Amino acid sequence: MAQRHWISAFLEAQAAELGAARNTLLAYGRDLQDFESWLAHSDMGFDKVVKADVENYLVSCDAQGLSKATRARRLSAIKQLFRFAFEEGWRSDNPAIQIAGPGRDKRLPKTLSEAEVDRLLEAARASGRSERDRKRNTCLMELLYATGMRVSELVSLPVSAARGDPRMLLIRGKGGKERMVPLSPPAREALAEWIELRDRMEDDRRVAGKPASKYLFVSHSAAGHLTRHRFYLLIKEFAVTAGVSPDKVTPHTLRHAFATHLLANGADLRSIQTLLGHADVATTEIYTHVLEARLSELVLTHHPLANDAPRKNGDKVSSD
Repeated sequence: MAQRHWISAFLEAQAAELGAARNTLLAYGRDLQDFESWLAHSDMGFDKVVKADVENYLVSCDAQGLSKATRARRLSAIKQLFRFAFEEGWRSDNPAIQIAGPGRDKRLPKTLSEAEVDRLLEAARASGRSERDRKRNTCLMELLYATGMRVSELVSLPVSAARGDPRMLLIRGKGGKERMVPLSPPAREALAEWIELRDRMEDDRRVAGKPASKYLFVSHSAAGHLTRHRFYLLIKEFAVTAGVSPDKVTPHTLRHAFATHLLANGADLRSIQTLLGHADVATTEIYTHVLEARLSELVLTHHPLANDAPRKNGDKVSSD
């Protein structure tokens, strides 16, 4: 079987049987095509690969300076491809099954303070050349911070999920899994105002003979909704307006802020796991480390014993 057919058949199975999201399939495809190109230099196909070939490929990825996360993801894609090939009878073994991954760098996710988020929300309300832009921007940011959605979930929201002033929003996440998240009063208000304006624009589209859109955030893009890239650029603009460093502001940073602020205000990990749509609570536990790091920073910055300056005579530390 041709090598490209291995990849296409595998991706079709992932989409049909597991409901893998489009972005996941694109990532698998890129990783496997890179492996295929590397094999082609040795005039080798997937059917002839042995364990040493996979290991040598990972060494070459390391030599290119690829991160541990990228190498781990590529190994995962290769393992799944060969597992699929074994199940289909194309191979009698999985040459990658016993290869241990490189692990991941333990980096804490960037987050934002509550004051910085407030400034970003204010900037969104004031950003835009028209009322349409300002109301859309406000709705985008209020929904993102109120729900902790992934950016792909946010921009592709169907308008049907937001009808009727909902207290809860139904979100379709990775693998087609659905979850319910509550909306804050500011998010509900911004949503209602945006839908009213959006519907008026859709009425004008219908009068002009154009089909109605099923998306909450309509766009002229090929997908029919606001793209992730466009929203990424928008949130950078909000950061500049808000006086927050653009380097630390991305759509995913708002997702981290949502989780960190919930945890800091007493929410439990299981609840946060459900709201974020994490399959494993271990993924959610990273936010406990973020909170610990922030608390340590506060102590080291503000505690009277945290600096080396000599205390004045008579200074006492309360025993309370």
